[in-house]
Amino acid sequence: MIKHKSGSLTFYIPDATAQSRAHFFDAGISAGFPSPAEDFKEERLSLDETLVKNKEATFYARVSGQSMIGAGLDDNDLLVIDRSLEPANNKIAVCFLDGEFTVKRLRVEKEEVWLQPENPNYPIIKITEDNNFLIWGIVTNVIKKV
Repeated sequence: MIKHKSGSLTFYIPDATAQSRAHFFDAGISAGFPSPAEDFKEERLSLDETLVKNKEATFYARVSGQSMIGAGLDDNDLLVIDRSLEPANNKIAVCFLDGEFTVKRLRVEKEEVWLQPENPNYPIIKITEDNNFLIWGIVTNVIKKV
C-alpha cells in the first residue's frame, strides 16, 4: 500500500499481518569457487523478520534519483527505514526538508547539521533555522533488483 509519494521517495507501510515466507537455502553460496550442493539445508525465511526490527516504526520507500549512488542507493532501490532509531552523524536518513522528502547522509558537528549527498554532482545542504526540517527515519537496509 502506498503511504505517501514525494518527489524523490515513495513510501510503503509493511504488512504486519502477511505471513509470506520464501525458501531459504542455508548453504553459504560461494562467490568464489563452486562448492558441493549436498551441504545445504532448506528452511523458510521471512524478509520482514530479517530486515525489520521494529514493525510499528518501519516503513519502506522507493528511491528516485541519483544523489546517493556513492552509498549504493540507486534509482528504484527499496529502502527499509526505521523511525525509532536515533539520528547520528554519518547515518543515512530520510528527511523532510521544505515540503519534500529526501534521503542523504547526516553530517552533524556541534550545533550544525548538513545533508551530504553521495554523488559529487549534487550540493551539500546546510540546514538552517529557516528550513522546515525533520529527520523522519534512519535507513537500515536497501533492497536491490539485479
